[in-house]
Amino acid sequence: MIIYNVTTNIHESVHDQWMIWMQHKHIPEMLATGKFTNAKLVRVLVEEEMGGVTYSAQFTTDSLDTLNKFYQEEDRIFQQEGLKLFGDKMLTFKTELQLISEH
Repeated sequence: MIIYNVTTNIHESVHDQWMIWMQHKHIPEMLATGKFTNAKLVRVLVEEEMGGVTYSAQFTTDSLDTLNKFYQEEDRIFQQEGLKLFGDKMLTFKTELQLISEH
C-alpha cells in the first residue's frame, strides 16, 4: 500500500476558504479519479516560524504504478487549480510513503 502525502501550509487569510475547498471539492475529486481508496486530512501540530496552519492530506493507493498514472493523468490539473485559487498563500510539498505494517 502506498500513501500519497501532500503537506500544505496555508496562510490564515485564506484558511477557511481552503478548508472548505479541501473537504468539499478537492478531496472528493481526488477520490473520484478512482486511483485512491481513501483519504485523511490531518492537522500538523507544530507552529511554523513563517506562520500559517499546516495540514497533511493522505491519499491511499494500491501501488506506485497507480500513483504514477495519477501523476501522468491528473496531477497537473489539481496543482493548477490550487495555485489559481490560493497562489502564494499556499505552500505544499509531496511525499510518497510505503506502508510496512499496521499494529
